[in-house]
Amino acid sequence: MEPRHFVIVGYDAAELLDIACVVASLECANWYGAAPYYKVRLATPGARPIDCGPTVTLQAGERLERVTGPVDTMLVSGGSGSEDAAADRLVLAHVRRLARESRRVASVCTGAWILAAAGLLDGRRATTHWRWAGALAARHPEVRVDPGPIFIRDGDVYTSAGVTSALDLTLALIEQDNGPELARTVARQLVTYLQRPGNQAQMSMFTAAPPPSDSLVRRVVDHVTGHLDADLSVAALAAGAGVSERHLTRLFLRHLGQTPGRFVREARAEAAAHLLTSTSLPMATVAARCGFGTTETLRQAFTARYGIPPAHYRLTQSRMTPEAAGT
Repeated sequence: MEPRHFVIVGYDAAELLDIACVVASLECANWYGAAPYYKVRLATPGARPIDCGPTVTLQAGERLERVTGPVDTMLVSGGSGSEDAAADRLVLAHVRRLARESRRVASVCTGAWILAAAGLLDGRRATTHWRWAGALAARHPEVRVDPGPIFIRDGDVYTSAGVTSALDLTLALIEQDNGPELARTVARQLVTYLQRPGNQAQMSMFTAAPPPSDSLVRRVVDHVTGHLDADLSVAALAAGAGVSERHLTRLFLRHLGQTPGRFVREARAEAAAHLLTSTSLPMATVAARCGFGTTETLRQAFTARYGIPPAHYRLTQSRMTPEAAGT
């Protein structure tokens, strides 16, 4: 079997981890094959080295101008230099050319700026690092920017969030090309205990705290995340906070961008995801601990949040052995 040609496009001030996560994962996949699965090439304009900061300079392997197809995958890395690269007509011309000669196109982090500037995301749903999603949407209104997922596939174009999401994206590509067993083998070799699905949020609500300026919202959030099995109806939360349901809803929308009810559902689903992948608790126990009441309620809420049933999530994403996860 001929190896798949995987071209990574870099430029000055590209992010080292954006490149390293991809290269390490693909080369790890090669270790486990009778023949290499991938031929990985790093190309920059003029084959110039990539200044990744004051500590590391990365040597490029090929001149971007001389890379020709057919290419299996072209992936554009992100980095602090992405805005300059997105304004470079030469870079954009070669990205467009290679895209026409590639089976699929991908980006990591702010590499989406370059794909968008090249017109490759027009009319597509795409993501990037949550910090830059608003700016990308403002500059390219023709792109349907979704800052939530860690990676998105829209046809033959893939975009991913910041930095280490490159690992999640690459594992998903390896699974698509060669099956789930190789992807899991690579994940284990890289000591990546949880291969996150693409629709998982970039930021956990348990670490993304509300603005400190609003102590009432913070108190309600702390109560929700610490008492998931309690009565967390809007009426109960408003009564506990000493405000009306309408006022509490207004505060949540202003500071968290969602209603109290939706926040509760997502908090419970995220807690369930953690228990499913880190414990062997029965499904009914997981449902009760997270406040869902029944396994069917858990299944409906979990599928709405993650796109797959909780049993399948546990089977494919568990940090334990399959035998322990199935007990």
